Amino acid sequence: MRPLLQILLTSLTLVLLSSCEGDRTVDKATQEKILLIGNSDEPADLDPQVVTGVIESNIITALFEGLCVQHPEKDGIHLPGVAEKWQASDDFKSWTFYLRKDAKWSDGSPLTTADFLFAYERILSPEFAAKYSEMLYFITNAEAFNKGDLTDFSKVGVEALDPHTLKFELKAPTPFLPDLTKHYTWFPVPKHTVLKYGAIDEKHTAWTAPGKLVSNGAFQLKSWRYNQFIEVERNPHYWDTEQVKLSAIHFLPIKNPYTEARMFFDGQLHVTYTLAPEMVKYSKENYAQNLRQEPYFTSSFLRCNVLSDKVSDPNTRKALAYSINRQSLIDNILQGGQIAAHALVPPIGEYQSPQMVEFDLAKAKEHLKKAGYGPSNPLRLRLLATDKDSTKRLCEAMQAMWKQTLGVEVSIEQFEWKTYLDKVQNSDYDLCIGGWVADYPDVSTFLDMWVKGGGNNRTNWYNEEYEALLKVGAQSSNPSQRIRTLEKAEEQLLKDMPIIPLYWASTNYLIDTSVKGWHPLLLNNHPYKFVDLENH
Repeated sequence: MRPLLQILLTSLTLVLLSSCEGDRTVDKATQEKILLIGNSDEPADLDPQVVTGVIESNIITALFEGLCVQHPEKDGIHLPGVAEKWQASDDFKSWTFYLRKDAKWSDGSPLTTADFLFAYERILSPEFAAKYSEMLYFITNAEAFNKGDLTDFSKVGVEALDPHTLKFELKAPTPFLPDLTKHYTWFPVPKHTVLKYGAIDEKHTAWTAPGKLVSNGAFQLKSWRYNQFIEVERNPHYWDTEQVKLSAIHFLPIKNPYTEARMFFDGQLHVTYTLAPEMVKYSKENYAQNLRQEPYFTSSFLRCNVLSDKVSDPNTRKALAYSINRQSLIDNILQGGQIAAHALVPPIGEYQSPQMVEFDLAKAKEHLKKAGYGPSNPLRLRLLATDKDSTKRLCEAMQAMWKQTLGVEVSIEQFEWKTYLDKVQNSDYDLCIGGWVADYPDVSTFLDMWVKGGGNNRTNWYNEEYEALLKVGAQSSNPSQRIRTLEKAEEQLLKDMPIIPLYWASTNYLIDTSVKGWHPLLLNNHPYKFVDLENH
């Protein structure tokens, strides 16, 4: 790593010398109120009901808005969005949202409850096959409709009482429903525009293209210059446009974190997507006022394709899990304040994740032997990953651990984001690097995906006892009892080990001091309508 750091430091010196000759790019952008932000890669799509990733979410949350909006500074606080007010029944199973009458789409047409009903029918339609449809399973009969067991959408527990009143009937007490409505799967989509370019159950139609996409958020899509940036500009038809300070945002698909760091040091970015581990110490010493290291409600893990004969035996999966020295990965590779994970769910409230994952070579060798592997029958695996340098180093470190401690041969296969997603979805892997950023601040966001047919499961694992515990927990009106039940569910998950927990993440990035209204949030979902730019 030393030659790379020397190159970066030399480049930085040249940058600082040259930057004295004129204004930085960010200074000019600040004057024009254009936020320049790194976004890691090209998004797979801009359709809120098709995508599943953070990269896409960062852009979609600028373009669209749900019933509620995230508070810019405080987690768990809900501000009015499309809904100006809402109320819940005493048991939190019946909710009514009152849409503001001045809500419009970016083409000026009115936004009504019909757009929400259309959006929910679309994402739940079996033919549409949305990977994130289970996010709406909180609604009565949503799961049955999505699985084809119910064909009449009017039986699903969402109803338009009038063009501006939307009522939900939920299958279980859900006091955190306002948090759910901030997630893009709950956003409305413009019925008139979607149907203009295809049927309700068609994916990847032209409706999301520049010049065609109609949205309801603080910003609207202006252009998409592939491998350069996606530009969104202030939406003049947004109900709260007077609150919006920025004139535009440029999302730059910078895959290499070292390139991204250089661009920041060169004054070409206001905010980076991430920060390479090797740059954390340097940034602390030289850019302390720009470095952010914040808690992030997310978990990183390895998915195991349980249909692969290489990892179909839980003993094999446990052998791999117990032979990973997680603290060594954090100290020597990640270097960003992460916490070695002993389970899937990160710390939150009174929830206590089971202590079931550890670094124990004796256990690892015992389980590998039980699985039938050893010197005379070595285990050979394929590890799927994205094409980022930081991911490659993490994979290579685990590859070396498995080779040295167990004699397991692992080949690393790296692909760009879209191909990686396709391979994961098609189960074209033995192991793959994965992770989950919480959709809302509750334990269930980490546990609900590992069910049979779950769009984000992608391990091919399911367990009836596990799913039964999830259902019991969901129906519980006693918060403490619910938590204890979900703890048992996670314990059941880890007994089978379809995923191998690695670490609980933090977020490390750089931000220019001209950026105002950008505060630490547990889900790292900064609402752009409150962000401003001010010259020093």
